[in-house]
Amino acid sequence: TSIMDEDSKPLLGSVQAGEYYTDSLDPKQRRPFHVEPRNIVGDDPQERVSAEAAALSSRVHYYGRLTASSDPLLVPPDHVIPSPEDIYIYSPLGTAFKVRGGDSTAKNPSIVTIFAIWNTMMGTSILSMPWGIKQAGFTLGIIIIVLMGLLTLYCCYRVLKSTKSIPYEDTSDWEFPDVCKYYFGGFGKWSSLVFSLVSLIGAMVVYWVLMSNFLFNTGKFIYSKCWFSSPFLICSAYYVSDNSTGPVFDRWWSKTHTIPFYLIILLLPLLNFRSASFFARFTFLGTLSVVYLIFLVTYKAIRLGFHLDFHWFDSSTFFLPEFRSLFPQLSGVLTLAFFIHNCIITLMKNNKHQENNVRDLSLAYLLVGLTYLYVGVLIFAAFPSPPLSKDCIEPNFLDNFPSSDVLVFVARTGLLFQMTTVYPLLGYLVRVQLMGQLFGDHYPGFLHVFILNIVVVGTGVLMARFYPNIGSISRYSGAICGLALVFVLPSLIHMVSLKRRGELRWPSAVFHSFLVLLGVANLFGQFFM
Repeated sequence: TSIMDEDSKPLLGSVQAGEYYTDSLDPKQRRPFHVEPRNIVGDDPQERVSAEAAALSSRVHYYGRLTASSDPLLVPPDHVIPSPEDIYIYSPLGTAFKVRGGDSTAKNPSIVTIFAIWNTMMGTSILSMPWGIKQAGFTLGIIIIVLMGLLTLYCCYRVLKSTKSIPYEDTSDWEFPDVCKYYFGGFGKWSSLVFSLVSLIGAMVVYWVLMSNFLFNTGKFIYSKCWFSSPFLICSAYYVSDNSTGPVFDRWWSKTHTIPFYLIILLLPLLNFRSASFFARFTFLGTLSVVYLIFLVTYKAIRLGFHLDFHWFDSSTFFLPEFRSLFPQLSGVLTLAFFIHNCIITLMKNNKHQENNVRDLSLAYLLVGLTYLYVGVLIFAAFPSPPLSKDCIEPNFLDNFPSSDVLVFVARTGLLFQMTTVYPLLGYLVRVQLMGQLFGDHYPGFLHVFILNIVVVGTGVLMARFYPNIGSISRYSGAICGLALVFVLPSLIHMVSLKRRGELRWPSAVFHSFLVLLGVANLFGQFFM
C-alpha cells in the first residue's frame, strides 16, 4: 500500500509496523510510520511526487535516523505528518480510503445504540412480568413498572455521567468500578465487583432453571406426539397430567429430579473454553426470541380475549385486588429487569453522537418499559378468569400453557437454544471479573476455572432441583445487586462529587438519600412481604 494525498499523488511510502512511530493520527494512540527513500509508484520513470511530499519524506527520514524506534523522545512531531483528512491508504487494486483515528471507528448511530440497550436488558425477566403484576395487583403493578423504570433510568443516567465529574483524570477508558474505586478506594471497587457478580450468577441460576423447564417440556412434546395449538391455559394448582408419557418416561425425564443434572453434560464443558467469541455470534437470537414472544402473547390474547373485573382492595374467587401488599416482589424483579448500570458506560462509548447519549438512553428505557408493560398487561388481562383464578399465573407464564401447544413449543425451543449460547457468555463474564481481580489473569489455569464453574453450575442445579421459582430468584438477586449498583453507589458518588465542588444543596441531598433508603427498603421487602 501507499499513502496518498487528496490529489491522488503518493504522499508517503509503504507503511510497515515496527519502524518509526508517530501520534499525529490520533493523539491517544501511537501508530507505526515508515517511508521509503523515494516515492515512486510502478515503473513510471516520472516521479509523481509534489515538492511538498518530497520535503515531507526527507523530514520524516531525518527524524527516523535520529533515534531508535523504542525511544519516544524524538518521534516525528505533529507538524511533520499530514493531517488525518489528507491521508489516504491506496490499494494496488485501485481503491483508496481515508485513514481514520481509533476514536471514530466502530461508532453506532443512535437507532443501533437504542436497540443494543433494549436487546441487552431484554432477558428472562420478561417471562415473570405477568406474575409480578399479579403479586402487586393490576393497577398498582402498572404504576410500579412506570415508577421503577423512571427511577432506574435516573440512576443509570447518574452512572453514565459519573466519569464526567472527575477532574484531572483521563477517564476515557474507565468503567463504573473504576469510578467507585476513585471515590471510595478498594472498598468501592470490590463492592461493585461483588454485587455485579451477584447479578451475573443470579442470571445464570435463572437460566439453569429455565433451561431445565424448557428441555423438559420440549422432550415431553416430542415424546407424547399429541400436538395442537390450544387457546386454553392450565393452572398448576389444579392441573393433573394425563400421564400419557408413561411411568418410565416420567422417572427419567423429570423437570426437577433429572433434567438439571443432564444439562451438566452439555454446559459444563462449554464454560471451560478460554474464549466466548464463538457464542457471541448467536446473541441475535435474543432479539428473535423476544419478537416471537411478543407475537405469541398477541396471538394468545386475541384468541382468549380480555377477562378483567376491578376489585380495588378485596379479592374474589377468580380476581385479585388492584392493590396488594406483595408489591415489593414486583419491584425486586423490575430492579433486575431494568438493570444495565454495570455496562452502560461501555455501551454508550460506541454511540456516534455523544451529545445524544441522554436522549438515546431515555428512549431505550422507554422501549424496554413498553415491552414489559405489553407482555405483562396482555397476559394478565387475557388470563381466562373464570374458569381459572388470576392467582394461577405462574412465575414463568409459559408454564400456564400445556406442553402440547405447538406455538409455545416453538417459543420454548427457541429460548432453550438461545439460553444455551448465552449461558457460557455469562460464565465467561463471571470468570473475567473474578479471576482478573484475584489473579490478574482471565484464565489463570484450568483447575482454577474448573472449580469456579463447578460452584456456579452446582448453584444452578441445586436451585433447579429444590427451588425452581424464577420469579423469586430474580427478585432476590435483583434487589441485592440493585441495592449497590442501582441505588446506593450512583447516589453516593453524585453527592460526594457535588460536595467536593461545593455544589451540594439540601434538595439534592434529600432526594438522593431517599434513593438510598428506597434501595434498602426494596431489599428488605423481599424478605418480609
